[in-house]
Order: sequence, then C-alpha cells, then structure tokens
Amino acid sequence: MAGFVHLHVHSAYSLLDGAGRIEDLVRTAKELDMPALALTDHGVMYGCVEFYKAARAYDIKPLLGCEVYVAPRTRHDRKPRLDDRLNHLVLIAENEQGYQNLMTLVSRAFIEGFYYKPRVDKELLAEHKDGLIALSSCLAGEVPARLLAGDEDGALHAAKFYRDLFGPNNFFLELQDQNLPEQPQLNGKILSLAKKLNLEVVATNDVHYLRREDAVYHDLLLCIQTGKSVQHADRLRFPTEEFYLKSETEMAHLFNDVPEALTNTRTIAERCQVDLKLGQMHLPKFPLPTGLSAEAYLKRLCRQGLERRYQQVTAEIEERLNYELNVIQRMGYSSYFLIVWDFVRFARKQGIQVGPGRGSAAGSLVAYTLGITDIDPLAHGLLFERFLNPERVSMPDIDIDFADNRRDEVIEYVTDTYGADHVAQIITFGTMAARAAIRDVGRAYDFAYNDVDRIAKLVPTEPGVTLAAALESSHELADLYEREQWVRNLIDGAQKLEGLPRHASTHAAGVVISARPLVEYVPLQKTADGMITTQYPWETIEEIGLLKMDFLGLRTLTVIQETRRLVEEEQGDKGRSIMPLNDHATYELLASGNTFGVF
Repeated sequence: MAGFVHLHVHSAYSLLDGAGRIEDLVRTAKELDMPALALTDHGVMYGCVEFYKAARAYDIKPLLGCEVYVAPRTRHDRKPRLDDRLNHLVLIAENEQGYQNLMTLVSRAFIEGFYYKPRVDKELLAEHKDGLIALSSCLAGEVPARLLAGDEDGALHAAKFYRDLFGPNNFFLELQDQNLPEQPQLNGKILSLAKKLNLEVVATNDVHYLRREDAVYHDLLLCIQTGKSVQHADRLRFPTEEFYLKSETEMAHLFNDVPEALTNTRTIAERCQVDLKLGQMHLPKFPLPTGLSAEAYLKRLCRQGLERRYQQVTAEIEERLNYELNVIQRMGYSSYFLIVWDFVRFARKQGIQVGPGRGSAAGSLVAYTLGITDIDPLAHGLLFERFLNPERVSMPDIDIDFADNRRDEVIEYVTDTYGADHVAQIITFGTMAARAAIRDVGRAYDFAYNDVDRIAKLVPTEPGVTLAAALESSHELADLYEREQWVRNLIDGAQKLEGLPRHASTHAAGVVISARPLVEYVPLQKTADGMITTQYPWETIEEIGLLKMDFLGLRTLTVIQETRRLVEEEQGDKGRSIMPLNDHATYELLASGNTFGVF
C-alpha cells in the first residue's frame, strides 16, 4: 500500500459540525489516489456501514473509527465546571475485535456516561482496548491540551497512560498544521514527548469538510448548530480554512521535516483489517416448548388456526398452507413468524386493538391462520410471493398496527421476553430539506426574516423537491438568483447544506430484535427520555442482518377501540372484528362526507 492516509476525518454525521457527505469524502479520497480513508465522527458511529460500503465501492480501504469524548474524571461524574471539559481521543478499529470494542465503548458512552456529550472514561477504555489503535487527537486531546496549558508533566503522565494502556505500537501522537499560531511550538513539544517515550507520530488534518472553498459553508453549519449568525464575534468558528481533505502533496509539504509522520499513516492503514460481513442474518430464537423445533411448532399453530378460520378445509387451502410453510422453512423464517404471532397474541389478550393487516403480509395464509392478519388471502386472491419469494431473498416485513396509546405495552412485552439488551428502537435522521435549508442559512447570514421567507416560499412544496429542481421550475427564483447577490449567497449556502443530517430522532415504528446482545452488531444510544435506540438507521439494520419490525401506533385504532367500548357500554353490543366489506350503511356514511380522520 502506497500513499498518505487521512486518519482523522469527520463526516456530516458529526451533526452540524462535519460538512462532508460520506460518498463525497470517499470519492475525493479516491481521486487523490489515497489507498484508504478513516471515518472518526464525534462520539458516534452513525455512518460507519454507509462509509464501509462506499469505500468498498470505490476500491479503497475503509478504516472504521470514532473520536470519543473522555471524561476528565469518571463517566459517572456530572458536576458543572469539573466534568464539562472533555478530552478527545481518536480510536480506529484494527480488526473485528476492535470494531466490537468500539461499538461497546460508543454505546456505553451514551448509556452510562452522557453529560452534554457521550463520554467514556479510562476505566471503560481499559476494559475495551483490545483491537484498537488510539491517536492523541486535536488541540482538545488530553496530551496536546496539557502541553498548550504548560502542564508538561501532566502531558507526559497522560501519554504514558495511553501508551501503557493500548501498547506502544497502538498509541500514536498526532501532529496537525492548520496554520494555527500555537501549532509550531506545540508540534515541537509533541515530537520531544514522542522521543522521550519512544512513541510514533502521525500527521492528520482533523478533516471537517471536503475542499478549502467549503470552509464558508462549514462556518454556516456551525452557526446553525449554535443558533448564532456570522456577525457574532464570540461564536464558535474554526480559525482557518485548512480543515479539508488535503492531498498527499499538501500534507507532505506541511510535514516535510517529519516524513515518518506521513509513512506511519500508511502503516496504520495496512494493519487495519475489518470485514463487516454484510448480508448474514442474525435472527432471534423464539422460546419453544420442550422437544419442538420452530418448524414443527409453527406447523402445529397453523393447523390449529385453520380449524378456527375455516369451516371446511379444502384441498386448495391445504396446498397453499403447505407451500407457504415449505418456503418459510427453506428461508429460515419459522422463528420470525412465531415471534410476530406471540406479540400479536399478547396484544389481543391484553385488549389492545390490533390492525387487520397491511401491505404484502396480507397475502400470507400462515399469517392469517396465526391471527397476525385478519384478511383471508384466498378469498381476496392475494399472492404470497409478494410477501415472501424464494427467488428474491430478503427479510420478511410484517407491519403491525396497534392502538397508539398502548403500543409501548407491546414493546415492553417484547423487551421482557427477549431481554433488554436484545431489543431497541431504531434511529432516524432529520435532514435539511430545501425550504428548511434556506431558512437555516438565512438565519446564519442574519438576513431579514421576511426576505428569506419570500425566497423559501418560491420553492415548490412537493416532497423531495431539491433546490436545483426549484431553480429549474421557478422562473422568479432563478431570476432573483441571477440578479441579487444576497439571494445567490443564500441559495448557494442552502444547496451545499441541503440533505445533510440535522438531528437524530427515533423511527416512528421500527423495533429491532437480535439473537445476541445488540451491541455485538450495532452501536446503541439512549434518548433524552431514556429509550435505547440503534445508531444505525433501518436500511443499515437490514444490511447487517438484524430483524426489523414495524410496531405502528395508530390513533385511528385507538378511536375504533374507544368507539367499541362506547357501543358496548350503551347498547351491549360488542360488534364484530371486521364489518362486511359490502355494508350498505357504511358506504352511505362515507358517501355523505360526514367523516373525519378516516385512515
């Protein structure tokens, strides 16, 4: 492997801090003829699988990492002024064990150590150090921060600690040169410290955006993060325009007197070998009655369901059921159906309103006999192959609707059944849509609200519309863009930031259940209200082979449940689970228009 490698890189998943999109970073690294690239976002691993796939697609080696926050005392301490200063430390997975340890560290930082930021401490680092390469980080790292403060003994002690913890071949001191006034002297001290402790150094650039000219857009992003405008003198800002993905030539020019700092980056990249093995399935095991396999138990339940669902079981029904069971068994999804059957059964027993079925799952006779759905696929000519097709290997996907005021009870039941460390909800990211990006950038530039609002309203309201498309479709917007410099600045800034992740939240329905503790497959985090979520979005959850289910909370079902209660209370009539599809009175009501909130 030849060439310099960037080992300290932030993507847009360093939310409102990194301005580089993952594919852009990887593509640019390839264009710069770099053999590998690291991803080390602040405190999170949101983009690791996306980055891994992109790097493989561009035929460069992905180095999976994170710039973690280290608590000054312990991860449990949360006293103002004592515990709000955080030390940065870059960690890169050298192998699969390192990747596992990185996921554990990042997860426990959120779940156990969150205080403004997710924090590890030295105890956690000692527990999960194996397979990791550590770098001393930027000016906010413990070693450089102590050197800057004149605490050379403290810096020596910290460097010794990390050297002894990770091993002398797995802890490197970073040299950076973004033309900051304090860096020449600091780098001299770091080199002296490296010599004293027999440590190696690496050149890094703390990359936060793609090219030098993107610094202005990164500055806007920081304004959006802090809620301040570019006019604020005391706002958070990067002091130079040097935090971009520099070429090997540029880095060699900066560190021509320390060539080993460049070659060491390549050496580290050569050492790193992480294979994520995407596409393998890790389905949970349903707790079975003694002596029964999942296939046998599923078949028994379906047979029992046939007797309940049909007065007469015809040859056609038998043939369809056997066909579906054979496909399910061949594809290894028997446990999946048992899991869904179990929590739907729980919901019904608890009097929680469950939807009749939606999407392609309504085409499954197995789902119908198990009571997962209430729609007879044979009576309605629905195809099983739309749901599960042996020619198209993919995870089954049954969306289950529950009354929205009792959905959490079902999730709690699943958590109790499979274990709290095996169940989590799924993260999702809110991104900057076209209009929102205009408004955000307008605030960052401190443009007049009414002027920005007028421009934003020229963008069509259709879902997914881009600013490029808006400039094509709106002659007024295009004309203002050409004539008014402030509009050009506004739109240019918004286009650069459009589509970047703005915040993390919880998927409205997604729940993941795993065979082993989830942290072995995916990094986790805790939300402000104490909910555990994955750090990978649902697309990635499927790619790494985990079982994703949609537990949808529908207000409509809550209304139906309450309506039934009132009918029973007033008329003593419990009603039927499904009204006839040709009920004349129902059609008359719909035709009258005297309805509201019909789903």
